[in-house]
Amino acid sequence: MFRKILIIAAVSASLMASVVKMDLNAKYGATNFHTKDAVKFAKLVKQYTHGTVIITVHAGSSLVKGNPLRAVKDGTVALTDMFIPFTSGGGKVFGISALPFIANSYSDAYRLYQISKPAYIKTFKKWNQKLLYAVTWPPSGLYTKKAITKISDFKGLKTRTYDKNSANFINMAGGSAVALAWGEVYSALRTGMVNSVVTSSASGKDGKFWEVLSHFTKINYAYPLQAVTINLDYWNSLSKAQQNAMLKAAKEMEKIGWQASKNEDKIALKTLAAHGMKISKATPALKKSLDKIANKMLKNYLKNANSQIKKIFKEYRK
Repeated sequence: MFRKILIIAAVSASLMASVVKMDLNAKYGATNFHTKDAVKFAKLVKQYTHGTVIITVHAGSSLVKGNPLRAVKDGTVALTDMFIPFTSGGGKVFGISALPFIANSYSDAYRLYQISKPAYIKTFKKWNQKLLYAVTWPPSGLYTKKAITKISDFKGLKTRTYDKNSANFINMAGGSAVALAWGEVYSALRTGMVNSVVTSSASGKDGKFWEVLSHFTKINYAYPLQAVTINLDYWNSLSKAQQNAMLKAAKEMEKIGWQASKNEDKIALKTLAAHGMKISKATPALKKSLDKIANKMLKNYLKNANSQIKKIFKEYRK
C-alpha cells in the first residue's frame, strides 16, 4: 500500500513538473462561435494531456493586433486563430476557401478543405507553425439597404469586403469594394462610408446589422476558413504524448466546429429575421450573372497558380 502511494506521488510530481502553459489569441469576441470553439479545444487539450498542457484563450484579439501569422511565427503568442483568406503571407493558398461559388454546400466546403489541407500545412510550416484545425464560417452573403435581384442592382454599392477575392468580385459585379477592419464596419455603415457588407449570417448577427441595413441576400458566395495554429518551437518542446493528445483534441474539435458552424448559421438567420431583416435567396437571373463573374475569377486565379494549387482543383472537380 505504501509503495502504491509512493508511485502515485512520483507520477503526480512528474506530471506537475512537465506542465506547459500557453496563450491562444482568439480574433473575435467571447460570444463568437469560433472563440467558443477555441475554449472547448483548450478544455479538451487539458483533459487529454491530463492537465500537463494548459491553454488560456484571450478573446477579441487582445494579444495580437497585427498579423496573427507573423505573431505566431515570432513566438509573440504560442497559438492563435485566424481568418485564413484575410491573413497576409499565405499567397494564393490562403485564398482557396474564399473563391466565389467553388463550394455550394457545407459538404462541398469540407471536401475542398480536406483536399487543400496539405497545401495549408505546407504554407503554415514556412511560417514556423503547425495547423491544428480549421472550421468554416457559415456561407458568405450580401447585406444591403435594398433588395438585390439582378446584377445591375450592384451599381451604387459601397461594399466592405474581407479579402482580395471578394473585393475583385464586388468590383466586377459593378459595385465598389472598400477595405476596412472589422471593428470599423459598423461605424462606417452608420456614416455611409459603406452601404453593404459581404460576410456571413453569424457576423451579421454579432454586428447587429439590422440596426443599419435591411436586406440579407443568401448568395452563398463562399465558405471561408478560420484556422488555429501553434508555433513550431512550442510544438516541438512538447512530449510525443502531449502532441498526440493535442492532435486528438484538434481532430475532435474540427468535427465539433463544423457542426457548430451549421448550427450558428441557423441561429443567426433566425435572429436576423426576428429583428426585421429581409432574408432572400439569389434569384436565378442574379445567380447566372454572378456565376459568370466567378468563372472568370477562377480562370484568372489558376492562370499563375503553381502545380500544387492546380492539382487541388483538378482533384476537387472529379
